[in-house]
Amino acid sequence: MFAWFERRIDPYPDQPPVMPPAGLWRFVLHYCRGSVLWLCLLAIGSGLIALVEVMLFGWLGEMIDRLSDTPRDLFWAQEGGRIAMMAVVLLAVVPLLNVLSALILHQSLMGNLPQRVRWQAHRWLLRQSVGYFQDEFAGRIAQRLMQTALAVREVAMKIMDVGSYVLIYFLGAMVLAASQDWRLAMPFLIWALSYAALLWQIVPRLGRVAQAQADARSAMTGRIVDSYTNIATVKLFSHSDREERWMRDGMDGFLRTVHAQMRLSSLQDIVLNLLNVWLVASVAGLGLWLWTQGDIAVGAVAVAVPLALRLNNMSHWIMWEFAALFENIGTVRDGITSLSLPREVRDAPDAQPLRAGPAQISFDKVTFRYGGGGAVGAPMAVLDDLTLHLRPGERVGLVGRSGAGKSTLINLLLRFHDIQDGRITIDGQDIGHVTQDSLRAAIGVVTQDSSLLHRSVRDNIAYGRPDATEDQIQDALRMAEAQGFVPELSDSAGRRGLDAHVGERGVKLSGGQRQRIAIARVALKDAPILVLDEATSALDSEVEAAIQSRLEVLMQGKAVIAIAHRLSTIAAMDRLIVMDRGRIIEEGTHADLLTQGGLYSRLWHRQSGGFLAADDPEP
Repeated sequence: MFAWFERRIDPYPDQPPVMPPAGLWRFVLHYCRGSVLWLCLLAIGSGLIALVEVMLFGWLGEMIDRLSDTPRDLFWAQEGGRIAMMAVVLLAVVPLLNVLSALILHQSLMGNLPQRVRWQAHRWLLRQSVGYFQDEFAGRIAQRLMQTALAVREVAMKIMDVGSYVLIYFLGAMVLAASQDWRLAMPFLIWALSYAALLWQIVPRLGRVAQAQADARSAMTGRIVDSYTNIATVKLFSHSDREERWMRDGMDGFLRTVHAQMRLSSLQDIVLNLLNVWLVASVAGLGLWLWTQGDIAVGAVAVAVPLALRLNNMSHWIMWEFAALFENIGTVRDGITSLSLPREVRDAPDAQPLRAGPAQISFDKVTFRYGGGGAVGAPMAVLDDLTLHLRPGERVGLVGRSGAGKSTLINLLLRFHDIQDGRITIDGQDIGHVTQDSLRAAIGVVTQDSSLLHRSVRDNIAYGRPDATEDQIQDALRMAEAQGFVPELSDSAGRRGLDAHVGERGVKLSGGQRQRIAIARVALKDAPILVLDEATSALDSEVEAAIQSRLEVLMQGKAVIAIAHRLSTIAAMDRLIVMDRGRIIEEGTHADLLTQGGLYSRLWHRQSGGFLAADDPEP
C-alpha cells in the first residue's frame, strides 16, 4: 500500500529541463506539474475532514436537546438510528479520510514533490553557462536549490491542505451558528474579519522578512563553504581571526532578519490572544442571554461555546501555518532569483551534432568583450577582429603576457561564451550552430588548475569515456606517468588504488598528481582536438620530461592548441602565435620568431628559468 502511493508521482521526470517562469505562482505551478492531481485530492480530503468535524458539533447540539426532551425509556428507540449513523461517521468515515490524506501527504507528496523540484532545477542549473557559476558562491547556489525545493512543496501543500481545511471549517462554523440563531453567528463573523485583517497585515511582512532571511541564510552558507573550501589558504596566511570577523558579518546579517521575524511573531501572538479571548467571552455571553430570552435551546449554547473554544485553539495553528506559508513564499521568491535565469549560451534552435572531420579550426574576424555588446561605456574588447586558421593536425602554441587573450580564445572555442562579432568554425561548421555537448566532446582540455571530482580515481579518469575498459584506463595511467603513485593511494574508507576517492577538487593529491590524473583523463577521452593550457605547469622537471614524450604521442593526428608561460615547452610546435591585447602580432616557428627580433624574441631572452617574467615591457 505504501509503495503504491509512493509510485504515484515520478520524482525524476524525463522531460528536457526548461527555464522556470519568474512569476511566483507560475514558478510554483511549473514545478508542481505531475503532482496537481494528488494536491487536489489532498485538498478534497482536508475539506471533507473539516466538514465532518463541524457536522459532529451540530449533531452534538442536537443530541443534547434530545437528551433533555426525550424520556429515558424511549431514547434508544427514537434516537438509535441517528446515533448509529454518527458512530459510522466517527469510527469509519473519519479514520478512512485520515488514512487516505496521510498516505497522499506522506507517501505521495512529502518526499516525491521536493525531489522532483530538485531534479528539474538541478538539470537546469547544470546546463547554465560557466559565467553563471563564476558570479556566485557554489554553496549559495546549492543552498538555494535545496531550500527552494522544500519551500515549493510547503507552499503548494499548505494552500491545498491547510487552506482547504480552514476555509471549510470557518464557513461551516458560521453556518452552524447561524442555523441556531443569526445573532449567534455575529461574533464568529466579526472575529473572522478581524483575524483576516491581522493575517493581511502581519503575514505578508513575515513573507518579506523570510525572503530577506533566505537570502541572508544562503549568503551565510556560501561564506562558510568558501572558507572551508579554501582552508589551506586561510591557514597559510594565518587569517583565522579575519575569517571569523568575515563570517560574523554574514551571521549578523542573518540574525538581523531573525530578530525582525520574531518581533512580528510576538506582535501577532499578542493581538491574536486578545481576539480569541473576546470571541469566547462574546459567544458564551450572547449564547446565555439568548437562552434566557428563550430564543435558542440549550443545545445551541452547547454547540457555539465549544466551537469558539475550538477556533481559539485552532487560530494559533492557523496563524503559524499562514506565517509559514508566507515564509516559504519568501524563500521561493529568493530561489527564483537564482533559478529563473536564462542561459547566457544556448544551443541554436536548429543546432545539430558536430560532424567528425579532420579538425580544421578557423577564427574569422572574432571580436569578444566580457559584459556584452559594443555600447558606449562597454568593456574593451578582449579579442579584437582576430583571425586565425589551424590546419588539420597542426600543433599551434599561443604566446603572450597575462591578459593577452590566450585563455579567452580557448574559452570561445569551447563556447563558454558567445562572441559579439565574427565566427568560429570546425571543419566548416559554425560552432554557434552545433550542440554544445557534441562540440565539447570533440575537444580534450588539460588546464593548469585541473580540479578533480570528489569520486574515485577510476571515475575521474573515465569521466570523458565512461565505457572504458580496465586495460584502457591502465594505458592512460602509463601515458600520464601516474602508474607509480596511483596504486599507493588510499582514503578514509579503506579504498585503495583506482578506487580511492580524491577529496573535494582533488585536495588529497598533490598538484602534480592531480595534473597527471587530468592528463590521463584527456588521453582516455582521445578527442580529435587537444587543448593544453599550462598542462605541465604543476609537474617537476623530471616528471615533465617523462610526460613530454608521452604528450608527443598523444598529440599525433590531432589539432593542438597549447598555452605555456614556459616557452621551452612549446618551442617545438609547428607554429607559434604571439598575442597582445587581443590581437595577433607575430606568428611563425620558434626559429623564425627569434630571427625577427620582435616581442617573442625579447620574451625568450628575458625568461628566468624558462618562464615569462611578469614585468616584461610593452612591445
